[in-house]
Amino acid sequence: MKINILNKITILIMSGFYINVGIKHFIDPIWFLHIIPPYLTGIALELVYISGLIEILLGALLLFPKYRRVSSYGIILLLIAVYPANIYLAFNEKPQELIGISSFVASWIRLPI
Repeated sequence: MKINILNKITILIMSGFYINVGIKHFIDPIWFLHIIPPYLTGIALELVYISGLIEILLGALLLFPKYRRVSSYGIILLLIAVYPANIYLAFNEKPQELIGISSFVASWIRLPI
């Protein structure tokens, strides 16, 4: 029984995290623009909005058991898709300075997560 409660709490936290970050894509898109690799600058804003919308959708779908598995696979694919931005952030000082994140946090905390 305890595992079931812990499972539900974890799902709620994860859902809230993805929905919150997805909303941030629309409230503060500039923050996300700074971490997009230069080779994607032509479509950077569109990528920020699309990824934000997908995060909100997948985070919300986590709340419904019927869609949880599909949402989980979608989140995995999303994390793979945005990984180049995290790599760019981890290895370049300019975006770290622009968004106010240390190289340690970018490389050793954010990148693995």
